[in-house]
Amino acid sequence: MGMNGSLDRQVISVSGKGGTGKTTFVALLLKTLVSSENSYTTLVVDADPDTNLPDVLGVKVNSTVGKKATELKRRIEEGSLSFSISKSDLLEAWVYETLVEHEKFDLLIMGRTEGEGCYCYVNNALTNILDRLITNYDIVLMDMEAGLEHLSRRTDRDVNTMIVVCDPSKMSLKTAIRIRDIAREVHINIRNIYLVGNRFHPDNVELFNEWAEREGFKVAGYIPEDPYVQKCHMMGIPLMEIPEESPALSAVKNIAVNIGIPI
Repeated sequence: MGMNGSLDRQVISVSGKGGTGKTTFVALLLKTLVSSENSYTTLVVDADPDTNLPDVLGVKVNSTVGKKATELKRRIEEGSLSFSISKSDLLEAWVYETLVEHEKFDLLIMGRTEGEGCYCYVNNALTNILDRLITNYDIVLMDMEAGLEHLSRRTDRDVNTMIVVCDPSKMSLKTAIRIRDIAREVHINIRNIYLVGNRFHPDNVELFNEWAEREGFKVAGYIPEDPYVQKCHMMGIPLMEIPEESPALSAVKNIAVNIGIPI
């Protein structure tokens, strides 16, 4: 069933070069969703091993999926699991233990696995568990790691909307092209790929629009430099508490509508 009977489930992957403001965008989009008149059930997945999202959201996290996966692999290798226990069921229970249930959204921190060796079985089991978990929500918002690793590992095979956050730099634009090309190469079936320009001066918007059109990208919108965002980051204030008059928050509300989410 679609969201509130109207839209299909939205699985939104946010990626881009490191430092472009991916996590800030994810936090502002989440604030937009939870403040919406539409009561969306929302899951946020922090799939960046550097795990900055909990701090930006002001959420305390006790464990990560990566730690649970490492523990399962260790116990399989040392033979300390009972044969009567389904490893997949055990991992699923552990994943749900790491899920942080907030009043208005749920948060899953992937984190990183530790140690060498093959995680093939664990990764396959995890993929199936996450596929099932995603079906419980109207909107899934994934903060991906910087760069391209996640694409080659097919972490976002269920994604129907990909957003690439760009800042006004040549490297950021090159990364956007490479992300799109790799998505095609590994046959990720993404319905829409959008660009979001972050920290753009109005004078450079037209230049960016021309480049995007030349490269065949849709631009979902622009986020201006915002003293409110800077203050939150400098003082450690969660972006969920940013005031409504924030220009960046207003811009993200428009972006949400542009990518097909009624607010």
